[in-house]
Amino acid sequence: MKAQTKQTQSQMTPDTAIEALKEGNLRFQKNNPVNRDLLEQVDDTATGQYPFATILSCIDSRVSSELVFDQGIGDIFSIRIAGNFVNEDILGSMEFACKLAGTKVVVVLGHTSCGAVKGACDHARLGNLTALIKKIEPAVFATELPKSEYERNSGNLEFVNAVAKTNVEMTMDHIRERSEVLRDMEASGEIKIVGAMYDISNGTVEFY
Repeated sequence: MKAQTKQTQSQMTPDTAIEALKEGNLRFQKNNPVNRDLLEQVDDTATGQYPFATILSCIDSRVSSELVFDQGIGDIFSIRIAGNFVNEDILGSMEFACKLAGTKVVVVLGHTSCGAVKGACDHARLGNLTALIKKIEPAVFATELPKSEYERNSGNLEFVNAVAKTNVEMTMDHIRERSEVLRDMEASGEIKIVGAMYDISNGTVEFY
């Protein structure tokens, strides 16, 4: 498969971009990746890049967006930070990716058994990690069930995964609230901002 070009990027819509990611994840699950020459793609993109998607995901070593969506060089902008939340720098990167570089979709990708979310559930405190954990903790407080404090910790994976999904939803809200550029692009239909969860046990990505 050839790398994305300006023409192929321009022909994509937010919906077809999402569909391309879904199809790529199905290929990943079936261990049937597209046949691509990565070095050829290096050459194809040497003078420019035309990715179709921007994906915000966790740094977790099991959750590489390029792999789980079966994408090659020049296909996606990949932003990674523990807990997949946004700050001013990440929002600026997203605005560049969408407004200036032409991507059609912003995906906030959470995942099951997230270590950063577990830390937030336990209200962990350690050096610079403390500030990061505090950015995820609002999702813990916003996840209503279970009520018992004995079940609201990293030992309850059902709770951890529920918080991870809440965190994705809150991150999507923060993107819209804090970025006028992206909010306006979504309102005009130029892009879509969507959430998804990756299951580390079977390789599936569920969009919602």
